[in-house]
Amino acid sequence: MRAKHCDRREFLRAIGTGALAGGALAGAGLAPAPVSALGALRAPLRADRKTRHVVFIAFAGGVRSRETFGMPASVPNMKAMADEGVLYPRARTSNLGHFGAAMSLFTGISEARGIRENARGTDPTIFEYLRKDLALPQSEVWVTTTGGAQQVNYSYGLHPDYGPQYGANTLDGDGIFNKKFRAVFERYGMPKAMEPGEAAALETLRGSLRARGSEEEGAALERVERYILDELTSGTSSLSGVNAGDAKALRLARNLLSIFRPRVIGVVLQNADVAHGSYAGYLEVIRRNDAAIGELWTAVKEDEELAGSTAFFVLPEFGRDRDLNPRRGLDHGDGSDELNYVSCLAWGPDFKRGAVVRDDVRTIDVTPTICDLFGAEARLARGKKLPGLFA
Repeated sequence: MRAKHCDRREFLRAIGTGALAGGALAGAGLAPAPVSALGALRAPLRADRKTRHVVFIAFAGGVRSRETFGMPASVPNMKAMADEGVLYPRARTSNLGHFGAAMSLFTGISEARGIRENARGTDPTIFEYLRKDLALPQSEVWVTTTGGAQQVNYSYGLHPDYGPQYGANTLDGDGIFNKKFRAVFERYGMPKAMEPGEAAALETLRGSLRARGSEEEGAALERVERYILDELTSGTSSLSGVNAGDAKALRLARNLLSIFRPRVIGVVLQNADVAHGSYAGYLEVIRRNDAAIGELWTAVKEDEELAGSTAFFVLPEFGRDRDLNPRRGLDHGDGSDELNYVSCLAWGPDFKRGAVVRDDVRTIDVTPTICDLFGAEARLARGKKLPGLFA
């Protein structure tokens, strides 16, 4: 069936009258926030830090250092980031299965959870610490995921002092193409990209129609509109290949960061788990994900506001076995150093440049480090601040 395209005015009218700005947007965590929430908090939250934004990428799915920093041709972008930042080649992780090990990254606690469990934990996440301590609105904290029911559990836990009221907005790999949005687009059709000059004309029209006292709400709504249109015309939903889910999560993070400029975006990847049955497929996921991380990094460096104020943390939840399995793949259960030690990358305006810290650290140290970077406290986390990080 051919996709229908709605008249642009009809689509924008739908946004303006609430068909998109109401329940559908709220369901996706995109309900417009006032400009005061999007702009007034842009100063550093700590006077002694330059960092205003953090991208925390859980390169999950099980990724050995041998195929990343031990094979730099496969990860040229992460290698370049490490050359400008700090690399921890011996980050210790507990092999608890994907779900528990990935959750541990966000709680700062080694979570003893099985690979097939699907329930929220009792420990607060980094997103809850930041939102509660710093009084951040939900529009400032996001998680984009490869998809799957388990990964939504990383946005908040069930600790009585924290919980859903401090959770992060969550978008899975389908982004705005979730069920609620599909119904809207089935009704209105897919909007076309702007013609040259249309954006300027639209802004002139907005200026003439905007009522006094509604500038903040109007500007916030325009951010939402821009995000929706960019998502629909940038082809996020049509990304394909062995890392399609990961690529979508990284593309969503790039678009959210460039348009909404939130304080924190967590990105949860998973497609590297193809390694169980295909070493070649696993290598391809690593290469493609490095390229997508490079696109996100480039977008930050080319943005005047973000370039000098954004930090990245990138690390797997655990590694892989030392030897191939009978299927010519890699499992994760032999207890080897290649499984239990991964490489952690940090890049940002407050960090050392070109440093390699060879001391043993832990993957659960990242959450307390990011909290400290912003002036929050990960009170219940058992990790420590990463050593040798700050310039």
